Amino acid sequence: MATLLHIDASARPGRSDRDRYGAHTRRLSAKFVERWAQIRPDDRIVYRDVGQEPPTPVSGRWIRAAFTPPEAREPWMAEVLRESDALVDELLAADVIVAGVPMYNFGPPAQFKAYIDNIVRVGRTFGFDRTRGDVPYWPLLAGLDKRLVILSARGDFGYDPAQRIAHMNHVEPSIRTAFGYIGITRVDSVAAEYDEFADARLQDSLRRADATAEALADRLAAEAAAGEASLFRVRPKIA
Repeated sequence: MATLLHIDASARPGRSDRDRYGAHTRRLSAKFVERWAQIRPDDRIVYRDVGQEPPTPVSGRWIRAAFTPPEAREPWMAEVLRESDALVDELLAADVIVAGVPMYNFGPPAQFKAYIDNIVRVGRTFGFDRTRGDVPYWPLLAGLDKRLVILSARGDFGYDPAQRIAHMNHVEPSIRTAFGYIGITRVDSVAAEYDEFADARLQDSLRRADATAEALADRLAAEAAAGEASLFRVRPKIA
């Protein structure tokens, strides 16, 4: 049984396929998760809505607590890190992270940046040792075979690699960088565009994104099943 962590980051509370002012990213993330659940109904799905319940932004007290060795922390430090610990625990338990993250002013929403700041944790998701010289950091989640799926929506169009305004897209690149830093490097992404135009191009983009998100769920669920089957495959004995 796999665990899927479903995160929504949009400030809009509904889904655009059900609510007039709903979020396209909530629609896409739900499409992916619903398709996954149809294929793998026994898997565990954990939901976190950082758009409606944003994590507490990092503060000076948080930084002091996080960089204090656990055995030397004062009681207040454990309290300051309690929310971050819960978010990290969820991430560590997940095999697939599905994140609905819209583009706000060319980057992810502040709510999702607060989430990233809480899960990129020294001693928990990345290591730090000054004696290593110029590269004192290393990812602690590398080799755990976790997969990240980013489902986004953009007001303009042409943000994909090699397109007209790709250089202005700081959503997928920044998320890939942060998750790669802690060792999650297997990343897939789907995005809808033309939201600000609100014309037939938006509807076409949403239909394509819906289909692509569901096809991606099919493929990753099949890969998960194949990986599980390999664990139980009987290997021939070596004489």
